[in-house]
Amino acid sequence: MKVLYFFPGNPLVRSQGNHVRAFTLLQYFKAKNITLDLVAEADKHFTEQDVEALKSEKLVNQVHFLPKQKKGGLSYFFKVSIPKLFSKIPKPFDRRQLNQQQAFNKVLQNNTYDKIIVSYSCWVPLVLDNPYLKGATTIVDTHDFLTSQFKSRKDFKLGEFFEGEMKLLNSVDQVWAISVEEKYLFEQFIKTPVHLVPHLTTSKIQNTTKTIDVLYVASENEHNIAAAQWFFNKVYPLLETKISITVVGKINKHIKDYPNVIKINYVEDLSATYNASKVVICPMLSGTGLKIKVVEALSFNLPVVCNTRGVDGLINKVDNGCLVTDNATKFASYTTQLLNDSSFYETNKQKANLFYEEFLSEKAVYSTLDQILN
Repeated sequence: MKVLYFFPGNPLVRSQGNHVRAFTLLQYFKAKNITLDLVAEADKHFTEQDVEALKSEKLVNQVHFLPKQKKGGLSYFFKVSIPKLFSKIPKPFDRRQLNQQQAFNKVLQNNTYDKIIVSYSCWVPLVLDNPYLKGATTIVDTHDFLTSQFKSRKDFKLGEFFEGEMKLLNSVDQVWAISVEEKYLFEQFIKTPVHLVPHLTTSKIQNTTKTIDVLYVASENEHNIAAAQWFFNKVYPLLETKISITVVGKINKHIKDYPNVIKINYVEDLSATYNASKVVICPMLSGTGLKIKVVEALSFNLPVVCNTRGVDGLINKVDNGCLVTDNATKFASYTTQLLNDSSFYETNKQKANLFYEEFLSEKAVYSTLDQILN
Protein backbone atom coordinates (compact mmCIF):
# COMPACT_ATOMS: atom_id res chain seq x y z
CA MET A 1 0.00 0.00 0.00
CA LYS A 2 1.17 3.51 -0.80
CA VAL A 3 -0.30 6.50 1.05
CA LEU A 4 -0.16 10.22 0.42
CA TYR A 5 -0.64 12.08 3.70
CA PHE A 6 -1.27 15.82 3.78
CA PHE A 7 -0.63 17.66 7.03
CA PRO A 8 0.08 21.41 6.72
CA GLY A 9 2.60 21.64 9.56
CA ASN A 10 5.77 19.92 10.73
CA PRO A 11 4.87 16.69 12.55
CA LEU A 12 8.21 16.77 14.36
CA VAL A 13 7.18 19.94 16.22
CA ARG A 14 4.94 18.29 18.79
CA SER A 15 3.99 21.31 20.88
CA GLN A 16 0.32 21.02 19.93
CA GLY A 17 -2.08 18.12 19.96
CA ASN A 18 -2.74 18.16 16.21
CA HIS A 19 0.98 17.81 15.50
CA VAL A 20 1.20 14.94 17.96
CA ARG A 21 -1.66 13.20 16.16
CA ALA A 22 0.11 13.60 12.82
CA PHE A 23 3.34 12.19 14.22
CA THR A 24 1.64 9.16 15.78
CA LEU A 25 -0.09 8.40 12.46
CA LEU A 26 3.32 8.40 10.79
CA GLN A 27 4.48 5.93 13.44
CA TYR A 28 1.51 3.69 12.67
CA PHE A 29 2.24 3.59 8.95
CA LYS A 30 5.88 2.82 9.68
CA ALA A 31 4.91 -0.03 12.02
CA LYS A 32 2.71 -1.51 9.27
CA ASN A 33 5.44 -1.16 6.60
CA ILE A 34 3.22 1.15 4.54
CA THR A 35 5.01 3.48 2.14
CA LEU A 36 4.03 7.06 2.92
CA ASP A 37 4.71 10.35 1.16
CA LEU A 38 4.09 13.50 3.18
CA VAL A 39 2.81 16.79 1.78
CA ALA A 40 3.10 19.93 3.90
CA GLU A 41 3.15 23.69 3.50
CA ALA A 42 6.59 25.18 3.00
CA ASP A 43 7.70 26.84 6.21
CA LYS A 44 10.96 28.08 7.70
CA HIS A 45 10.28 25.86 10.71
CA PHE A 46 10.16 22.76 8.49
CA THR A 47 13.82 22.49 7.57
CA GLU A 48 15.82 20.18 5.34
CA GLN A 49 17.21 18.66 8.54
CA ASP A 50 13.66 17.82 9.58
CA VAL A 51 13.04 16.15 6.23
CA GLU A 52 16.19 14.06 6.61
CA ALA A 53 15.20 13.12 10.16
CA LEU A 54 11.78 11.90 8.97
CA LYS A 55 13.43 9.88 6.21
CA SER A 56 16.18 8.42 8.38
CA GLU A 57 13.59 7.29 10.93
CA LYS A 58 11.69 5.70 8.00
CA LEU A 59 8.58 7.67 8.91
CA VAL A 60 8.24 8.96 5.34
CA ASN A 61 9.40 8.00 1.88
CA GLN A 62 9.31 11.49 0.41
CA VAL A 63 8.32 14.97 1.58
CA HIS A 64 6.67 17.41 -0.83
CA PHE A 65 6.08 21.06 -0.03
CA LEU A 66 3.27 23.33 -1.19
CA PRO A 67 4.51 26.90 -1.72
CA LYS A 68 3.34 29.38 0.89
CA GLN A 69 3.36 32.92 -0.42
CA LYS A 70 2.26 36.20 1.06
CA LYS A 71 -1.21 37.36 0.12
CA GLY A 72 -1.40 40.27 -2.26
CA GLY A 73 -0.46 41.26 -5.78
CA LEU A 74 -2.33 40.92 -9.04
CA SER A 75 -1.48 37.26 -9.49
CA TYR A 76 -2.90 36.36 -6.07
CA PHE A 77 -5.95 38.54 -6.68
CA PHE A 78 -6.89 36.93 -9.99
CA LYS A 79 -5.84 33.34 -9.23
CA VAL A 80 -6.98 33.07 -5.59
CA SER A 81 -9.14 35.95 -4.35
CA ILE A 82 -11.50 36.16 -7.33
CA PRO A 83 -12.12 32.38 -7.65
CA LYS A 84 -12.80 32.13 -3.89
CA LEU A 85 -15.20 35.07 -4.13
CA PHE A 86 -17.39 33.12 -6.56
CA SER A 87 -16.83 29.70 -5.00
CA LYS A 88 -19.67 27.85 -3.30
CA ILE A 89 -17.21 26.82 -0.58
CA PRO A 90 -17.19 29.27 2.37
CA LYS A 91 -13.83 31.05 2.38
CA PRO A 92 -12.56 29.61 5.72
CA PHE A 93 -13.05 26.10 4.34
CA ASP A 94 -10.63 26.60 1.47
CA ARG A 95 -7.11 27.22 2.77
CA ARG A 96 -5.40 26.85 -0.58
CA GLN A 97 -3.06 29.68 -1.51
CA LEU A 98 -1.39 30.71 -4.76
CA ASN A 99 0.04 27.77 -6.75
CA GLN A 100 -0.64 25.22 -4.00
CA GLN A 101 -3.19 23.25 -6.01
CA GLN A 102 -0.79 23.08 -8.94
CA ALA A 103 1.99 21.77 -6.68
CA PHE A 104 -0.33 19.17 -5.16
CA ASN A 105 -1.52 18.06 -8.60
CA LYS A 106 2.08 17.63 -9.71
CA VAL A 107 2.66 15.16 -6.86
CA LEU A 108 -0.42 13.21 -7.93
CA GLN A 109 0.59 13.23 -11.58
CA ASN A 110 4.04 11.84 -10.80
CA ASN A 111 2.85 9.13 -8.40
CA THR A 112 0.10 6.60 -7.88
CA TYR A 113 -1.40 6.16 -4.41
CA ASP A 114 -3.84 3.73 -2.86
CA LYS A 115 -4.98 6.15 -0.16
CA ILE A 116 -4.87 9.94 0.05
CA ILE A 117 -5.38 11.30 3.56
CA VAL A 118 -6.04 15.02 4.01
CA SER A 119 -5.95 16.68 7.43
CA TYR A 120 -8.86 19.03 8.22
CA SER A 121 -12.02 19.64 6.21
CA CYS A 122 -10.66 23.04 5.11
CA TRP A 123 -8.03 21.24 2.99
CA VAL A 124 -10.46 18.86 1.26
CA PRO A 125 -10.56 21.22 -1.78
CA LEU A 126 -7.12 19.80 -2.66
CA VAL A 127 -8.81 16.53 -3.70
CA LEU A 128 -12.27 17.85 -4.57
CA ASP A 129 -13.08 16.86 -8.17
CA ASN A 130 -9.36 16.32 -8.72
CA PRO A 131 -8.70 14.59 -12.09
CA TYR A 132 -5.37 13.11 -10.95
CA LEU A 133 -6.51 10.82 -8.12
CA LYS A 134 -6.14 7.70 -10.29
CA GLY A 135 -8.70 5.78 -8.28
CA ALA A 136 -7.17 6.46 -4.87
CA THR A 137 -9.42 6.28 -1.80
CA THR A 138 -9.77 9.81 -0.39
CA ILE A 139 -9.91 10.25 3.37
CA VAL A 140 -10.21 13.34 5.55
CA ASP A 141 -8.89 13.19 9.10
CA THR A 142 -11.06 15.98 10.48
CA HIS A 143 -9.19 16.69 13.76
CA ASP A 144 -12.10 18.93 14.73
CA PHE A 145 -15.58 20.19 13.82
CA LEU A 146 -14.42 23.40 12.17
CA THR A 147 -17.77 25.19 11.96
CA SER A 148 -17.69 25.56 15.74
CA GLN A 149 -14.13 26.88 15.59
CA PHE A 150 -15.11 29.62 13.14
CA LYS A 151 -18.08 30.98 15.12
CA SER A 152 -16.11 33.98 16.42
CA ARG A 153 -15.37 35.22 12.88
CA LYS A 154 -17.12 38.43 11.85
CA ASP A 155 -18.36 36.79 8.65
CA PHE A 156 -19.68 33.69 10.43
CA LYS A 157 -22.99 32.37 9.13
CA LEU A 158 -24.03 29.15 10.82
CA GLY A 159 -26.10 27.71 7.99
CA GLU A 160 -23.61 28.58 5.28
CA PHE A 161 -20.57 27.36 7.19
CA PHE A 162 -22.19 24.15 8.42
CA GLU A 163 -23.54 23.28 4.98
CA GLY A 164 -20.16 24.00 3.42
CA GLU A 165 -18.34 21.74 5.85
CA MET A 166 -20.84 18.89 5.42
CA LYS A 167 -20.60 19.11 1.62
CA LEU A 168 -16.82 18.84 1.79
CA LEU A 169 -16.99 15.83 4.10
CA ASN A 170 -19.54 14.23 1.80
CA SER A 171 -17.21 14.59 -1.19
CA VAL A 172 -14.55 12.13 0.05
CA ASP A 173 -14.63 8.34 0.46
CA GLN A 174 -14.01 8.20 4.22
CA VAL A 175 -14.22 10.59 7.14
CA TRP A 176 -12.17 10.08 10.31
CA ALA A 177 -13.53 11.65 13.50
CA ILE A 178 -11.42 12.03 16.61
CA SER A 179 -14.36 12.06 19.05
CA VAL A 180 -17.62 10.18 19.50
CA GLU A 181 -19.60 13.43 19.49
CA GLU A 182 -18.20 14.49 16.13
CA LYS A 183 -18.73 11.03 14.67
CA TYR A 184 -22.39 11.16 15.69
CA LEU A 185 -22.82 14.69 14.32
CA PHE A 186 -21.23 13.95 10.95
CA GLU A 187 -23.23 10.75 10.52
CA GLN A 188 -26.50 12.68 10.82
CA PHE A 189 -25.75 14.86 7.79
CA ILE A 190 -23.49 13.00 5.36
CA LYS A 191 -23.60 9.71 3.48
CA THR A 192 -19.85 9.17 3.56
CA PRO A 193 -18.78 6.47 6.07
CA VAL A 194 -17.51 8.04 9.29
CA HIS A 195 -14.94 6.15 11.38
CA LEU A 196 -13.92 6.91 14.93
CA VAL A 197 -10.12 7.14 15.05
CA PRO A 198 -9.17 8.19 18.60
CA HIS A 199 -5.96 10.03 19.28
CA LEU A 200 -3.10 7.58 19.62
CA THR A 201 -0.46 7.88 22.30
CA THR A 202 2.36 5.50 23.05
CA SER A 203 2.87 5.41 26.79
CA LYS A 204 6.40 5.45 28.19
CA ILE A 205 5.70 4.82 31.86
CA GLN A 206 8.74 4.75 34.12
CA ASN A 207 8.99 4.31 37.87
CA THR A 208 10.50 7.63 38.78
CA THR A 209 10.24 9.91 41.79
CA LYS A 210 7.13 12.08 41.70
CA THR A 211 8.49 15.61 42.02
CA ILE A 212 5.52 17.46 40.47
CA ASP A 213 2.30 17.65 42.46
CA VAL A 214 0.11 19.08 39.71
CA LEU A 215 0.88 19.28 35.99
CA TYR A 216 -0.93 21.63 33.63
CA VAL A 217 -0.06 21.42 29.91
CA ALA A 218 -1.67 23.84 27.45
CA SER A 219 -0.99 25.68 24.22
CA GLU A 220 -1.94 29.28 23.48
CA ASN A 221 -5.47 29.66 22.16
CA GLU A 222 -8.60 31.52 23.23
CA HIS A 223 -10.11 28.49 24.96
CA ASN A 224 -7.00 27.75 27.00
CA ILE A 225 -6.48 31.41 27.89
CA ALA A 226 -10.00 31.69 29.32
CA ALA A 227 -9.60 28.39 31.17
CA ALA A 228 -6.25 29.40 32.67
CA GLN A 229 -7.72 32.67 33.91
CA TRP A 230 -10.60 30.78 35.51
CA PHE A 231 -8.26 28.30 37.19
CA PHE A 232 -5.85 30.85 38.63
CA ASN A 233 -8.57 33.30 39.65
CA LYS A 234 -11.05 30.80 41.08
CA VAL A 235 -9.32 27.50 41.90
CA TYR A 236 -5.70 28.33 42.71
CA PRO A 237 -6.58 30.46 45.79
CA LEU A 238 -8.45 27.46 47.24
CA LEU A 239 -5.54 25.04 47.00
CA GLU A 240 -3.22 24.27 49.89
CA THR A 241 -0.17 26.51 49.71
CA LYS A 242 2.17 23.52 49.87
CA ILE A 243 0.91 22.19 46.50
CA SER A 244 3.29 22.86 43.63
CA ILE A 245 2.03 23.35 40.08
CA THR A 246 4.11 22.99 36.92
CA VAL A 247 2.68 24.70 33.82
CA VAL A 248 4.07 23.67 30.43
CA GLY A 249 3.34 25.37 27.12
CA LYS A 250 2.75 28.72 25.47
CA ILE A 251 -0.17 29.34 27.80
CA ASN A 252 2.47 30.70 30.18
CA LYS A 253 2.42 33.96 28.21
CA HIS A 254 -0.95 34.60 29.83
CA ILE A 255 -0.19 33.43 33.38
CA LYS A 256 1.23 35.72 36.02
CA ASP A 257 3.89 34.64 38.49
CA TYR A 258 2.44 32.81 41.50
CA PRO A 259 4.01 31.14 44.54
CA ASN A 260 4.72 27.42 43.98
CA VAL A 261 3.98 27.72 40.26
CA ILE A 262 6.78 26.72 37.88
CA LYS A 263 6.39 27.84 34.27
CA ILE A 264 8.12 26.02 31.41
CA ASN A 265 7.41 27.35 27.93
CA TYR A 266 8.43 24.30 25.92
CA VAL A 267 9.32 20.66 26.49
CA GLU A 268 10.16 18.59 23.41
CA ASP A 269 9.23 15.26 24.96
CA LEU A 270 6.75 15.38 27.83
CA SER A 271 7.31 11.76 28.87
CA ALA A 272 9.70 12.59 31.69
CA THR A 273 7.40 15.39 32.87
CA TYR A 274 4.35 13.12 32.98
CA ASN A 275 6.32 10.40 34.73
CA ALA A 276 7.38 12.89 37.40
CA SER A 277 3.81 14.10 37.99
CA LYS A 278 1.19 12.95 40.47
CA VAL A 279 -1.94 14.67 39.11
CA VAL A 280 -2.83 16.38 35.82
CA ILE A 281 -5.37 19.19 35.52
CA CYS A 282 -7.16 20.24 32.35
CA PRO A 283 -9.30 23.32 32.96
CA MET A 284 -11.39 23.83 29.83
CA LEU A 285 -14.58 25.91 29.72
CA SER A 286 -15.15 25.94 25.95
CA GLY A 287 -13.95 24.36 22.75
CA THR A 288 -14.91 21.16 21.01
CA GLY A 289 -13.31 17.83 20.31
CA LEU A 290 -11.05 15.44 22.11
CA LYS A 291 -8.58 17.00 24.54
CA ILE A 292 -5.32 15.34 23.58
CA LYS A 293 -3.58 16.39 26.79
CA VAL A 294 -6.20 14.41 28.71
CA VAL A 295 -5.46 11.34 26.58
CA GLU A 296 -1.73 11.78 27.16
CA ALA A 297 -2.23 11.98 30.91
CA LEU A 298 -4.38 8.83 30.94
CA SER A 299 -1.69 7.01 28.96
CA PHE A 300 0.63 7.53 31.94
CA ASN A 301 -2.06 6.24 34.32
CA LEU A 302 -2.43 9.71 35.82
CA PRO A 303 -5.73 10.90 37.32
CA VAL A 304 -7.06 14.04 35.66
CA VAL A 305 -9.12 16.83 37.18
CA CYS A 306 -11.04 18.72 34.51
CA ASN A 307 -14.17 20.64 33.59
CA THR A 308 -17.03 19.10 31.62
CA ARG A 309 -15.36 20.05 28.33
CA GLY A 310 -12.32 18.05 29.37
CA VAL A 311 -14.01 14.71 28.67
CA ASP A 312 -15.42 15.73 25.30
CA GLY A 313 -14.66 13.04 22.75
CA LEU A 314 -14.01 10.26 25.25
CA ILE A 315 -16.10 7.13 24.68
CA ASN A 316 -16.84 6.87 28.41
CA LYS A 317 -17.57 10.00 30.40
CA VAL A 318 -17.31 8.25 33.78
CA ASP A 319 -14.98 5.72 35.39
CA ASN A 320 -12.20 6.78 33.07
CA GLY A 321 -9.70 8.34 35.46
CA CYS A 322 -11.13 11.86 35.06
CA LEU A 323 -12.73 13.75 37.93
CA VAL A 324 -15.12 16.21 36.32
CA THR A 325 -16.60 19.40 37.74
CA ASP A 326 -17.33 22.96 36.66
CA ASN A 327 -17.35 24.16 40.26
CA ALA A 328 -14.13 25.85 41.38
CA THR A 329 -14.42 24.63 44.98
CA LYS A 330 -14.97 21.05 43.87
CA PHE A 331 -12.11 21.33 41.37
CA ALA A 332 -9.75 22.32 44.18
CA SER A 333 -11.20 19.62 46.43
CA TYR A 334 -10.64 16.85 43.88
CA THR A 335 -7.06 18.00 43.30
CA THR A 336 -6.29 18.12 47.01
CA GLN A 337 -7.93 14.76 47.74
CA LEU A 338 -5.92 13.04 45.01
CA LEU A 339 -2.71 14.35 46.56
CA ASN A 340 -3.64 13.55 50.19
CA ASP A 341 -5.73 10.37 49.96
CA SER A 342 -3.66 7.46 48.63
CA SER A 343 -6.64 5.11 48.36
CA PHE A 344 -8.64 7.66 46.35
CA TYR A 345 -5.60 8.28 44.18
CA GLU A 346 -4.98 4.58 43.42
CA THR A 347 -8.64 3.99 42.57
CA ASN A 348 -8.64 6.73 39.97
CA LYS A 349 -5.21 5.76 38.70
CA GLN A 350 -6.52 2.25 38.04
CA LYS A 351 -9.57 3.63 36.24
CA ALA A 352 -7.28 5.69 34.01
CA ASN A 353 -5.21 2.63 33.18
CA LEU A 354 -8.16 0.37 32.34
CA PHE A 355 -9.87 2.99 30.18
CA TYR A 356 -6.69 3.82 28.30
CA GLU A 357 -5.82 0.19 27.58
CA GLU A 358 -9.28 -0.63 26.26
CA PHE A 359 -9.91 2.38 24.06
CA LEU A 360 -6.84 4.58 23.55
CA SER A 361 -3.75 2.36 23.68
CA GLU A 362 -1.54 1.64 20.70
CA LYS A 363 -3.00 -1.86 20.47
CA ALA A 364 -6.59 -0.57 20.45
CA VAL A 365 -6.12 2.25 17.93
CA TYR A 366 -3.85 0.20 15.64
CA SER A 367 -6.56 -2.45 15.49
CA THR A 368 -9.11 0.21 14.51
CA LEU A 369 -6.86 1.60 11.77
CA ASP A 370 -6.13 -1.89 10.46
CA GLN A 371 -9.83 -2.55 9.99
CA ILE A 372 -10.48 0.82 8.33
CA LEU A 373 -7.58 0.72 5.89
CA ASN A 374 -7.76 -2.96 4.98
